[in-house]
Amino acid sequence: MNCIRSEIIGHGSYTPKKVLTNDDMAKIVETNDEWITTRTGIKARCIVENETTSDMAFEAAKMAMDNAGIAAEDLDLIVLATVCPDNTTPSTAAKVAARLGVKVGTPAFDISAACSGFVYALTMADNMMRLGQIKTALVIGAESLSKITDWTDRNTCVLFGDGAGAIVIRAREGNGTAQDVGVLSTKIYADGTHYEDLKTTGGVSSTQTTGFITMDGKEVFKFAVNALTQAAEAAMEAAGVETKDVDWLIPHQANIRIIDVVGEKLGLPKEKVIVNIAGHGNTSAASIPLALSENISSGVIKKGDMVVLSAMGAGFTWGGAIVRL
Repeated sequence: MNCIRSEIIGHGSYTPKKVLTNDDMAKIVETNDEWITTRTGIKARCIVENETTSDMAFEAAKMAMDNAGIAAEDLDLIVLATVCPDNTTPSTAAKVAARLGVKVGTPAFDISAACSGFVYALTMADNMMRLGQIKTALVIGAESLSKITDWTDRNTCVLFGDGAGAIVIRAREGNGTAQDVGVLSTKIYADGTHYEDLKTTGGVSSTQTTGFITMDGKEVFKFAVNALTQAAEAAMEAAGVETKDVDWLIPHQANIRIIDVVGEKLGLPKEKVIVNIAGHGNTSAASIPLALSENISSGVIKKGDMVVLSAMGAGFTWGGAIVRL
């Protein structure tokens, strides 16, 4: 049965020039490289200085468009996942769209689903493509988490970094099987009963401030392991894909221990699990597209490879996607 698939035709990434190593963090709070590395797998993170979320999103988007060989007027949609917009309103996506020079009337909007944001955004764009509403879309994950990080809290400030990743997807005809190229399936979920376990301390209607990230680390860890595994398994089942068919797992880059356990639960060897947390930390909605773009650029992920994306974040939200490059 013929169907429309969303093929990834371009990718891009961007990280700020300023890098904070674990030794740098030890000068800010009481911590050390060994403590951070053994508990998280993080060695360094990139931090914005004179840049905004839209600046990073623009750079990643431009790289993805250049890589795809398309112009701004070719875009029918821009979806940007972030919890760190330039302004409360308008959307950061609209700002990026204007800077890229897309044609007037092209829909552009933000999605706030924390670390699951990119999978949510990809789901929205893919669904619109399947319905025939669009032919070419730009999907971005971009975060300036350093702006909502409490630099006096050693339990959280060592975790987060800034960056952006983007992909361009284009409609192509498929056969409706797991042999198709493009997005084969997506699954997204939420459970608001965990609202308090991972959140910021502020908000527009509550405190009129942005606040800082706070979290119950043990609860997040426990939930993340199960959610990342379940989302990947559900997406694989929906796509008709088995573990033996998977070339790569790109999990949200939150904690190396979570990543290791999820890989084990899915029955995937470590060499099939993409990890870039050491140099980036947790970049929330940017982590999956950053890892995807970097590993395509380096030649690790190749044309035809089957890739599982799996994410979990505040909300709690979580989701998975299966993509054949």
